[in-house]
Amino acid sequence: MHLGVSVLVTVACYFGIFLFEPIIMKALFGILAGLSLVRLFILYHDHQHKTILIRSWIADGFFASFGVFMLSPPSIWKRSHDHHHKHNSKLYTSSIGSFPVVTVEKYKTLSAPERFAYLLIRHPFAIGLGYLFVFIIGMCVNSFISNRGRHWDSLMTLILHAAMGWAAWYFFGWQILVFGFFLPFIVTFALGSYLFYAQHNFPGTVFTDKDGWSYVKAALDSSSYMRMNPVMQWFTGNIGFHHIHHLNAHIPFYRLPEVFKAIPELRTTAKHTSLRLWDVIACFRLKAWDPALQRMVTRRELRRRYRP
Repeated sequence: MHLGVSVLVTVACYFGIFLFEPIIMKALFGILAGLSLVRLFILYHDHQHKTILIRSWIADGFFASFGVFMLSPPSIWKRSHDHHHKHNSKLYTSSIGSFPVVTVEKYKTLSAPERFAYLLIRHPFAIGLGYLFVFIIGMCVNSFISNRGRHWDSLMTLILHAAMGWAAWYFFGWQILVFGFFLPFIVTFALGSYLFYAQHNFPGTVFTDKDGWSYVKAALDSSSYMRMNPVMQWFTGNIGFHHIHHLNAHIPFYRLPEVFKAIPELRTTAKHTSLRLWDVIACFRLKAWDPALQRMVTRRELRRRYRP
C-alpha cells in the first residue's frame, strides 16, 4: 500500500510537469516530484535493510531499478550504508557511508588542500548540490574508481542518467529537461544529503573511538530525532525518527512513530534538531570533534584555538 501510494503520487507529479503549461506550475510540480522521490528513496532504503517486501521479486526488481534511477546503485549503497550502521559515530571509520569527521588534532595535521576538501564536503554549498557532490561524484564516480569490478553498476548508472537527461531535452525540450529532470533531482538530493548530514552532525552529538563505542550508545547519543510537521514527515518517510532507526533498522519506516509513542525513553532521551532555519545553521556550523570538550567545534573555534 505504501509503495503503491508513493508511486502514484510521484507519477502524478511528473504528469503535472508535462501537462501544465505555465512555468510556475511546472516548477511547483518539479519540487513536489523531488519531495515524493525522497519518500520513495526511504522505501528503497528500507528494502535494502531487508525490512519491507523481502519476499517479493517484483519489489526486488523495482527497487534495483529505482536505485540506479536515483544514482544509488545497490552494490555501493548497501555496502556503504551497512558500514555506516555498524560504525555510526566511531572516529576514523564512520566516514564510509557518511560525512567525514576529524578530531581537532587531526585537523591541525592536514595540509591546506586537505583542509579545503574536508571543509568543502561539509559545506552547505556541497550538501545543497548533493546531486553533484554526494551522489554523482561521491556515490557513483568514486565507487567505480575505487573498485571497478565490484561497482561496475556505478558506471552504468552514470551512463543511463546522462542518457535520460539527453532524452528529456531531445524529445521534450528544455523545459522538461529543467523542470522534469534537473529540478526533481536537485530537490531530492539536496534534502536527502542534508537529512543524512544533520542526523549525525547536530549540537549534542557524540563521537568516540572504537574502545569506547557501543551500538546502543551510538544510536541514542549520536543519532538525532528530527522534528517535522506531518507533511514533511510523510515526504521523508519518518526518517526523522533516526535514533530509533539506528537502534533497530528492521523496524519499518511506517511503524517508527508507533515505537516513539510506545517507549517513553525514546522521547525523553532523544537529541532534537529540526528543519527550521536556526537549527539548520547550527548543524552546518559544526566542523570537527574536540575530545577534550566532548563536543563538535565550529570553524571560528578552529581558527582561534586550533591553528594548524
